Amino acid sequence: MIDVTGSLQIRNGVYQAVLSYKKDNKWKTKWKSTKIPAVKGNKKKAEAQLEKIKIQFQEEINSDNIENEEILFIDYMKWWLNMIKASVEETTYNGYKGVVNGRMTDYFQDKNITLQNIKPKNIQDFYQYLLDEGLSGNTVKHYHANIRKALQYAMKTDIILSNPADKVDLPKIEEYSPNFYTSDQVKILLNEVIGTKLEIPVMIDCFYGFRRSEVVGLKWSAIDFEKKTITINHTITQSNGKLIIRDKTKTKSSKRSLPLEPIVESFLLELKEKQEKNKELCGDSYNKEYLEYICVDNCGNLIRPDYVTETFLKLLKKKKLKQIRFHDLRHTCASILLKNGANMKEIQAWLGHSNYNTTANLYAHLDTSSVNDVGKVITNVFSTKKEVATA
Repeated sequence: MIDVTGSLQIRNGVYQAVLSYKKDNKWKTKWKSTKIPAVKGNKKKAEAQLEKIKIQFQEEINSDNIENEEILFIDYMKWWLNMIKASVEETTYNGYKGVVNGRMTDYFQDKNITLQNIKPKNIQDFYQYLLDEGLSGNTVKHYHANIRKALQYAMKTDIILSNPADKVDLPKIEEYSPNFYTSDQVKILLNEVIGTKLEIPVMIDCFYGFRRSEVVGLKWSAIDFEKKTITINHTITQSNGKLIIRDKTKTKSSKRSLPLEPIVESFLLELKEKQEKNKELCGDSYNKEYLEYICVDNCGNLIRPDYVTETFLKLLKKKKLKQIRFHDLRHTCASILLKNGANMKEIQAWLGHSNYNTTANLYAHLDTSSVNDVGKVITNVFSTKKEVATA
């Protein structure tokens, strides 16, 4: 597997991608134009283009090796990883990268199993190794998804004749049961976060069940105080410490407008006033980069996704509250809605699930209303019969 490194140089007023690689024990260099003018504000665009050019070039120079019968399976997985980098979200890529470069490399690196010769048993043995390492069946399923997808591409491009991953037995998948707070526990939590950096994300999340990326990415422009709506159309995620800011949501259905509830409206109006005062107090030291965002601290710094997750757990432990994840506030919101009369279809729209089955599979066990109604029917029937019998 030939690795390619890249850097930017300026030639004739245009950013050039300078690619370096080692072949036949000799270092070689290749220049390719990004076609992006070297003017102020274009460097980030050029860096993104450099990454695309580097991946494409690495794919080209490795293509002959991939079809070679001697290429190792693990080397193919790494090649495939680089090949898909430009076509998937950065968070998705980093997830794949963690799978391939972690335990998969540890296991396969010294086994000398080639792409052409990998058998279902080799993959099955790897899954057993993962289970023996303490990984859950659900996690093994993620490994399988990566391996199968990579081998599917090899089959599609006629490098292999069949996909050995299709013949592997997957471990039993544990049924997921959401963890959540009761309404009373939520009230206690809301009191405990007052005055902390978590107050904003926790307050909003308890009412709306937003994903972490949605609540951290919430902008003031998403709040319509006249029409009384709050809209999700922007997200912030974090991968390897880097913020990924996007004017898009997880799925099409995730983009949604919900009613601005009076309690939340009052909270946001007070927060907006407080943030204006903080700007005046801090002056030039106030961070101007995130002025349009709601989830910022007293100095204007964004309350980052990883901070929310980690600090939330620490706060619960410190206050001796029931341990749940920040994401479980989403489940908490759904369970409270369900127990207070909202139906599954309404909850699906509220949470922004892409399909009804996702909502139903997660929360059906909480919905006992229909079962209770059936029970009442039976009770009414027998009550009537008893009255007739004693008449």
